[in-house]
Amino acid sequence: MTERIFNFSAGPAVLPVPVLEKAREELLGLPGVGMSVMEISHRSKTFDAIHASAKAGMRELLGIPEGYHVLFLQGGASLQFSMIPMNFLPTGASADYVVTGSWGKKAVKEAKKQGKVSVAADMADSRYNRVPAQDELKLDASAAYLHMTSNETIEGVQFKEDPDAGGVPLVCDASSDICSRPVDVEKYALIYAGAQKNLGPSGVTLVILRDRLLQKIPDSLHTMLDYRTHVENDSLYNTPNTWGIYILDLVCKWMKEQGGLGAISRMNEEKAGKIYDAIDAGGFYRGHAVREARSNMNVTFRLPSEELEKKFTVEATAAGLDGLKGHRSVGGIRASIYNAFPVEGVDALVEFMREFERTNG
Repeated sequence: MTERIFNFSAGPAVLPVPVLEKAREELLGLPGVGMSVMEISHRSKTFDAIHASAKAGMRELLGIPEGYHVLFLQGGASLQFSMIPMNFLPTGASADYVVTGSWGKKAVKEAKKQGKVSVAADMADSRYNRVPAQDELKLDASAAYLHMTSNETIEGVQFKEDPDAGGVPLVCDASSDICSRPVDVEKYALIYAGAQKNLGPSGVTLVILRDRLLQKIPDSLHTMLDYRTHVENDSLYNTPNTWGIYILDLVCKWMKEQGGLGAISRMNEEKAGKIYDAIDAGGFYRGHAVREARSNMNVTFRLPSEELEKKFTVEATAAGLDGLKGHRSVGGIRASIYNAFPVEGVDALVEFMREFERTNG
């Protein structure tokens, strides 16, 4: 097998090696089937079993109770930015949005095309380096819903506690930290996440939807944009991403083998902590997020100059540490260390950081 490097990409991101090995083993033909999962019908009993296993795996890992639907859709979080207000923001009503970074801004932009939006908090004044405290939220008790982004991949900030929505349905874009820690699903009316960070390859979007919300959907929506379509057809109204759901099922099994989300959360805190310790060890590196909002998934930091940042990424890539360049909109360095990222890769990065500081500081 080709030697693997350490992949710090923000997404699509690193997958567990045992999952990749299993997928390679079954690529040409599923056991007893004689066809690849990419070739079988999505109406077949074989795929029914894969689909059911993936849904059951998500329910078990996240503790999703009865009264919630588990959907595997397409279009990523970007389509959810539109579907959510189309389904749940009626004419004359307003929705509250918390903006803690680039993805929150995108969600607001799409919601405004559908109806009235009130920004309950916007962290722009702090350059999106923190999340708001509860008493900073300007909430409307009559809002259709409150939307938040649990983890901002570009800025590297993360909510550490669930905000209190005050009885308003809470909607969360959890694309970049889904299954990175335990979550109380019952606090949320809807959780959505693109799979390409912690759940599998790109092309699958997980949606966890409270059943009572379906009553609020207008009948005027186009079929594919109506959540009821996907609930009634068990996410199979159109041909799903069979390969993506198959990999997601394997990832769910891998997460359970790691000890579940509690164990995974502890490992993620340990990995992130090592890099933050290296950042804080001297004045050469400067973290973007304030300590209490530092992401365990996306560690963002700067060097003394853009020239040094370019040198850092070039030399890191040559050393087998790939994908460390910060997002084009903010620059700097970003180390994305999702669930499947190995601790050995974190140790390698920390050692590289120390040596780079020694020779360039």
